[in-house]
Amino acid sequence: MSVPWEQFCEQLIEEPILGFRFDASRMPVQRADLEALKGPLGAAFAQMKALEAGEIANPDEKRRVGHYWLRAPERAPEPALTEAITETRERIKAFAGQIHAGKIAPPGANAPARFTQLLLVGIGGSALGPQLVSDALGGPQDRMQVHFIDNTDPDGIDRTLGGLRDSLAETLVLVISKSGGTKETRNGILEVEHAFEQQNLPFAAQTVAITGEGSALYKQAKDQGFLEIFPMWDWVGGRTSVTSAVGLLPAALQGIDIDALLEGARRMDELTRLEDPARNPAARMALLWHLAGGGQGERDMVILPYKDRLLLMGRYLQQLIMESIGKEKNLAGETVHQGLVVYGNKGSTDQHAYVQQLREGADNFFVTFVEVLRDRAGHSIEVEPRVTSGDFLLGFLLGTREALSDAGRGSMTITIAETNALSLGALIALFERTVGFYASLVGINAYHQPGVEAGKKAAGQVLELQGRILALFAEAGAEALTVNEIASRLEAPDRADLIFHLVEHLSANGRLHTIRADQVAESRYSPV
Repeated sequence: MSVPWEQFCEQLIEEPILGFRFDASRMPVQRADLEALKGPLGAAFAQMKALEAGEIANPDEKRRVGHYWLRAPERAPEPALTEAITETRERIKAFAGQIHAGKIAPPGANAPARFTQLLLVGIGGSALGPQLVSDALGGPQDRMQVHFIDNTDPDGIDRTLGGLRDSLAETLVLVISKSGGTKETRNGILEVEHAFEQQNLPFAAQTVAITGEGSALYKQAKDQGFLEIFPMWDWVGGRTSVTSAVGLLPAALQGIDIDALLEGARRMDELTRLEDPARNPAARMALLWHLAGGGQGERDMVILPYKDRLLLMGRYLQQLIMESIGKEKNLAGETVHQGLVVYGNKGSTDQHAYVQQLREGADNFFVTFVEVLRDRAGHSIEVEPRVTSGDFLLGFLLGTREALSDAGRGSMTITIAETNALSLGALIALFERTVGFYASLVGINAYHQPGVEAGKKAAGQVLELQGRILALFAEAGAEALTVNEIASRLEAPDRADLIFHLVEHLSANGRLHTIRADQVAESRYSPV
């Protein structure tokens, strides 16, 4: 079901320099619906102005939120911040240039002439942003090959380090953690350090840290003599850190044009400051999110980028949106359980997985299509008369959109001219601003994450229980105990299910012995 041309033109927002378009014509929203939110949107603009001016935006941590200053340092509220941002950007470019030229090279008389591999250790925003940029903009021309350890999964760590086994001597390690206390990243550091020790390589002399000044990682980097330390400021949240050193340093080392990435974000920031939702794509998108989900996230957002290079956009947006919007309390302290579920993958591959449900199943979503106009850098062959592979890709996008419209399912379409640093920076900035506007519309704080901290605290309690289990077996000698007996001796009868998972894991990894019985409750565990 095509929309009238006049409706399409009315709902279209363009930015020619970025090669950007936003089409909301297929969202079932009336002009009166948008007018009803005019007042709340005005308040959202006022809050955004205050945030950009340096007002405390995260009262829980008493900190400002300044990721917009990263691409426009002159807008920072103090000259010292402007200088710090500018100086860091220049340091990043200079450092990457010295690495590429071999002026900063692996240490040792018999070491390789230069670093060719980059191993990034981080988690959450310290990995998702760099991964998106690396995958979207990387290619055969890269100055360094980039690898990631972004989890505390031993097998995953082994796979990554196994791929670097023969080139560890020419690997530059980049560790990213604001506090230095994130356990997953700490574990990654220890695992990588062990791998270096196994090959008698100097870990510290090949390692760079991005962290907060005075953090545990900062102190480690100073004490051990890391190659370099770059700042991670407290006014930049992890999920909005990709235009800080967190994203810029690995991108520069890979050989990506970080000036273009920042310019794309800066231009989108300018566009999304306009206080007219008919010209501001972030404001318009925030209104559509609100109207589609009744202001309560009643509809999921399915993100469908039709480009292999944007494969990781769904993962990136899941953190940016769901960590920002998923909140129990609003700003007044009332229980609201806000959220916006985000899922999706690339088209056209993954439309085969769930478009059937999108068209004929539960009507509990809206789709955000991402269209890229340029197919490839060179010439395309015809796979059918007058039809290229890229024509098919666009056909599947438009066809899927038509099929959803015919079924009464809403969608919006973001179009970029090509996948490059400029357009990717613009996309990142677009969704950052949309999240901020939407959070204001529904009355929550987008810039804290108490649920994440609660999960970390609970994980610590689980590991404390494991320590008690191992201590018990150290004292019990060779005695074999059931889960209930372990729970009783630990005076933790309500933790039996957790104890079961812990002893099974310990047993599977050779740290306890299991005497298996027909019934789970009768199985016994003993020291190895």
